Amino acid sequence: MFLMGPVKQLKRMCDKTRALATTLMLTCLVLTLCAAFWWKNFGLALLFCILQILSFSWYSLSYIPCVREAILKGVALCMK
Repeated sequence: MFLMGPVKQLKRMCDKTRALATTLMLTCLVLTLCAAFWWKNFGLALLFCILQILSFSWYSLSYIPCVREAILKGVALCMK
């Protein structure tokens, strides 16, 4: 965020290619906080924390051209 500024970062977060990843990342962040502080459920907090890390990784990979497509193809090949 410090390289391009907060406004440009927020605009890029809402791009068509990153909208789903951004939504998942922010949703998992909120659910992690709810599970930890409001519901006081360690298992759910841990699950949401893991999902948050995975969604942030997927979001970060969107900044590298063609990497997400390559990962999806690799997973599809492993599933066959």
